[in-house]
Amino acid sequence: MPNDPRNVFAVVLDKVRAANEALITAGMLPAGIDQSRIVVEPPRDAAHGDMATNAAMVLAKDAGRKPRELAEAIAERLRADDLVSAVEIAGPGFINITLKPAAWVDALRAVLRAGKAYGRSEMGKEVPVNVEYVSANPTGPMHIGHCRGAVFGDALANLLAAVGFKVTREYYMNDAGAQVDVLARSAFLRYREALGETVTIPEGFYPGDYLKPVAEELVADYAATLKDKPESEWLPIVRERAIDMMMADIRNDLMSLFVVQDVFFSERSLSEGNGGAVEALIAELRAKGLVYEGRLPPPKGQPIPDWEDREQTLFRSTDFGDDVAVVVDIRRQDRRHTAP
Repeated sequence: MPNDPRNVFAVVLDKVRAANEALITAGMLPAGIDQSRIVVEPPRDAAHGDMATNAAMVLAKDAGRKPRELAEAIAERLRADDLVSAVEIAGPGFINITLKPAAWVDALRAVLRAGKAYGRSEMGKEVPVNVEYVSANPTGPMHIGHCRGAVFGDALANLLAAVGFKVTREYYMNDAGAQVDVLARSAFLRYREALGETVTIPEGFYPGDYLKPVAEELVADYAATLKDKPESEWLPIVRERAIDMMMADIRNDLMSLFVVQDVFFSERSLSEGNGGAVEALIAELRAKGLVYEGRLPPPKGQPIPDWEDREQTLFRSTDFGDDVAVVVDIRRQDRRHTAP
């Protein structure tokens, strides 16, 4: 392994497969047996060795052998390898492997030689992958949960890019629906407050001080002219300013985490000025039987008091590996599942 640039687990996986090939030659395993489910990973208990493999467990049925019998045969061949210090059989047929210290020294040398290229590959073959993460509603600053999602999502996107996928990092802005109208009304109250009025923030509005800078900008740009306009005129103005300023704060927070999104996609763009493209797509999916009227099961876990069992327009995402259908309604405040 001295000049092998691969992950040491990948190296040992190849050795396990080589041991199986030897067993095929010896007639203990059938030719062409599927080895795709074999893994080499850290054992649950570090005292059991450096790594473990399920090879005997997943091959036994197709081989017509008892897992432990097959594990002993695989272990015998692994023990002869120069990298291996010890091999033990555990439980019904798990194989625990301990490597010689030199194997880890060689692995470290491979890491140092490869530098930033270590672990990179072309496995993804430039297949496009869209990773949508963070996507905090633009109704206030990011909180620690959004921060966690930002770090996790960015790490995932980086890993996918490192192994050859063509990655797009997307932030989906929920800038349509009732929530942003409430944001605008909350900012308008702060605007009136900035003009000298005494205001009370009603229940259900956004009470945070983070809307005061929005109010100050509105006063600077519009003085008191918005105050006497009907809501139909001031609401779109205030909503646009509030969303823009909330997103500016969110972008700054993301930059502080060194998280850079490729796309900031506006939900509102789906329903405004798209020439009916969304409706046409939904009609096409409905014709294919992928969009239908149905009901969703209630969310798992603790009961939700205001859960409403009602018929909705759904996308049959379960046909593509999802565990629940997805609501199709561009008027909703987000596009996520209504049940986990």
